[in-house]
Amino acid sequence: MEVKVRLFGIDLDPVHLEEAARRVIALAKDGGPCRYVVTPNVDHVLIFQRTEGLRVAYSEAALVIADGLPLVLAAQLFGRPVPERVAGSDLVPAVFANASERAPLRVFLLGAGPGVAERAARRIQDRWKGVHVVGTYSPPFGFERDPVENQRILANIEAARVELLIVGLGAPKQELWVHAHRRDIAASAALCVGATIDFLAGEKSRAPAWMRRTGLEWVHRMSTEPRRLVPRYASNAVGFPILLLKEWRELRSGP
Repeated sequence: MEVKVRLFGIDLDPVHLEEAARRVIALAKDGGPCRYVVTPNVDHVLIFQRTEGLRVAYSEAALVIADGLPLVLAAQLFGRPVPERVAGSDLVPAVFANASERAPLRVFLLGAGPGVAERAARRIQDRWKGVHVVGTYSPPFGFERDPVENQRILANIEAARVELLIVGLGAPKQELWVHAHRRDIAASAALCVGATIDFLAGEKSRAPAWMRRTGLEWVHRMSTEPRRLVPRYASNAVGFPILLLKEWRELRSGP
């Protein structure tokens, strides 16, 4: 049985990108009740500390993957290493690349702005022949508090005979929604992957590969969305070192 890596109260799965992709395909193809995957980064980890619902959602996830070089480095620092960063925006293409043309993966895209998921669907179909996008939906603002809207989404997913649900609603909304509706989601697997649908559609650009490898993707993202991301990253720059210090103190005082 795989040994989890506990960091900041989160039990991470120590997996490489390709292993994570294979495991997602296996979940999607097993035909069972919906099991979901979360990909915490620094921002998510800080939200996790103050949000009980997110802690519960993480505790019941099928796969918890470190999306963020600071988390990988922190794990190494505390002697609890994970093999590499696995970003949600890398995981989804890796899953698609592992899908088989003989038995296409049936995918539903939930999230992003109006029309974005449709553009992502066309690009996915052109690039990955083993993926069949069977539905898309951009929910309105505040949908998570509307029982009628939630039932509409769930009915659309069920009608499309979905295997893999890609959820791009942002954290913690996506994790909380999937966890709340996990018994009613008619898909074997769900991935909570933030802005990935926007990236697949070409709506937002990813950082160059060298910036992703060196942990500087946040610089690129901040430069492209300064009004939204500068306050977030400024807050993280204060909050994460405090969390590191707390973890170090707990480690020192442990048995």
